[in-house]
Amino acid sequence: MAYLYVAAGGALGSVARYWMAGTVDTRLQALFPGAVFPWGTLTVNVLGSLIIGILAGLQGVTDSARLFLMVGICGGFTTFSSFSLQTLGLIREGLLLRAGSNIALSVLLCLIAAWAGLALMQALGRTA
Repeated sequence: MAYLYVAAGGALGSVARYWMAGTVDTRLQALFPGAVFPWGTLTVNVLGSLIIGILAGLQGVTDSARLFLMVGICGGFTTFSSFSLQTLGLIREGLLLRAGSNIALSVLLCLIAAWAGLALMQALGRTA
């Protein structure tokens, strides 16, 4: 049953990732034509880190719900493999400053988001 929870959550997370990353990239490309930066992937990874931090700190969540939400949805939603490929693409195009910015922003913002989610749950007295 655990595999079913992970698979169902992963499917939902992947669809949400595809929609959100595409929406963010499309809207920013409309505002800044020609700008090459994977904002959609960065947004998804930061939001996913915030959500997993909240879920990690949430009290009273069953093991099944944690599998569905954290492993399934968050695992399908966050995009480290996309981040890696897009960063390599920036490097190959000679956009080293953008590649370095993507690495630094992704690591820093995702760590801050995960910490913020966990801190929020602790502040609300809902830590596991």
